[in-house]
Amino acid sequence: MTAPLPVRPPDPPGEPAPTLSRTPAEAVPETPSGAPEQRRPSRLLAPLRETGKLFALGLAVARAILRRPFQLREFIEQFWFVASVTILPAALVSIPFGAVIALQVGSLTQQLGAQSFTGGASVLAVIQQASPIIVALLISGAAGSAICADLGSRKIREELDAMEVMGVSPIQRLVVPRVLATMLVAVLLNGLISVVGTLGGYFFNVIMQNGTPGAYLASFSALAQLPDLYVSELKALIFGFIAGIVAAHRGLNPRGGPKGVGDAVNQSVVITFMLLFFVNMVLTAIYLQIVPAKGG
Repeated sequence: MTAPLPVRPPDPPGEPAPTLSRTPAEAVPETPSGAPEQRRPSRLLAPLRETGKLFALGLAVARAILRRPFQLREFIEQFWFVASVTILPAALVSIPFGAVIALQVGSLTQQLGAQSFTGGASVLAVIQQASPIIVALLISGAAGSAICADLGSRKIREELDAMEVMGVSPIQRLVVPRVLATMLVAVLLNGLISVVGTLGGYFFNVIMQNGTPGAYLASFSALAQLPDLYVSELKALIFGFIAGIVAAHRGLNPRGGPKGVGDAVNQSVVITFMLLFFVNMVLTAIYLQIVPAKGG
């Protein structure tokens, strides 16, 4: 014989039975099948999430640079590729940039009666502003788009997922060599563009505006200083890092298959341009506040 089950005594009359209720804030909508519906992330927060992912990738690349083993062969191949697609366009673009700056500055100094300072003003404009901007545009437009397309095609073919399954970090294996290559090429290209742009400005000022070579060189030595070259190289280094990180970020996160890879390439170029112009403004403002003008 089994013991009888205990019977709950009836509730006293006048007292309602306790019920579990949810407040409107705690209520969870349910789907027709009865499962709770998951809330979709707000579209307004999408730019913040993308910015956070971009900064996280930058920190991950900075940490992975110091880890072993270093992918030397991949770095050399990417360095050669980035240099081969940017050297000739950089040399060709720097000549008209230097010429336009020299002609504009020369015309302005003639109106002000300070034609002897044409060389220094034009060369400083080329070294401090034009050269890093040209480097940024070429690195992001030529090399960055190729890096984004390469990583995006690997992503949609699931090669990166296979690397993670085998215990190989795609960031250390693929992203770090490409970012270092863009940084090194940007620094070297900045020197090339500075020299070619200065020579182009000298030619157009002396030949087309009847300037004197002695006054051009004397004004340059009177106004220019070594920190001007240092900040130009620093800008190029930072711009190369930004271009490589943005291209890698968009390449690692394509959406929508092959069409998404093309969209990611376009987005990487636009985002890089916006970031580079903003960072250039910030660096220029900081430099002009910290480093005094020569003779000031």
